Amino acid sequence: MATAADIKIGMCIDMNGKTFLVVDFQHCKPGKGPAFVRSKLKNLENGRVLENTFSSVGEKIFPVRVERRPYQFTYEDDLGAHFMHTETFEDITIPKELINNYDLMADGQIVEVMFHTEKETVLSAELPPIVEMEVTYTEPGIKGDTASTNSLKPATVNTGATVKVPLFINTGDRIRVDTRTREYYERIK
Repeated sequence: MATAADIKIGMCIDMNGKTFLVVDFQHCKPGKGPAFVRSKLKNLENGRVLENTFSSVGEKIFPVRVERRPYQFTYEDDLGAHFMHTETFEDITIPKELINNYDLMADGQIVEVMFHTEKETVLSAELPPIVEMEVTYTEPGIKGDTASTNSLKPATVNTGATVKVPLFINTGDRIRVDTRTREYYERIK
């Protein structure tokens, strides 16, 4: 057991029987009254982010021990996505709702799966921050077709996802995509 003063970004806590990830927090000490901790918590079961305020004076929080393990995406079916542990070759199935940016995941992609260590249940699966993709279709960009320098066009990548890319990207180009923001990162030469 810990107190609200021990909250850190990335910490997982148990609140009302659900597991939450601390996304952001701010320790506030007003001129009048007791100190408190304002926090943003992500529910790991449904992905919703909520704001919560903890009193710094003796309010108990319950940290949850989590473990991150590397798994490789093998295939998908109507049960969900199937993954294999890269060291033990253990096979698990994860529902698509628990995978962040599922449509950006390619065959053989290595993901980091977060487990609740006491219950041995999957909390979430995260792709690496930057992934390489191939553009399978995009409209050709015409020189002089922009009104500003930051013009973007939609492009379909090899996983079937649609990403906004600059006008100079063509079909067949290999690009890097930021999975946290779903934005174009750079072209691979």
